[in-house]
Amino acid sequence: MPREEAKDHGFEIVAKYVTPELAYIVELDHTKARVGGRQDVAPFALRVTTIFRPEDGIWKVVHRHADPITTARPAESVLQQ
Repeated sequence: MPREEAKDHGFEIVAKYVTPELAYIVELDHTKARVGGRQDVAPFALRVTTIFRPEDGIWKVVHRHADPITTARPAESVLQQ
């Protein structure tokens, strides 16, 4: 994607947790792109979970998962009590 089409990209951190052996972040990834063969550039958001662990003193990504947000829902609707 040309640089001018990616200007509005941004991340919103929803949650994070860090221990000496493991860390994770949950975030919303907001961007614009051509999706599904469309010619126009449309905004969309992904829910992203990234898990890190230290290897030789450097934090490395060991897992990343992202899926599209299909409907707006409050966080409380998906959290288990």
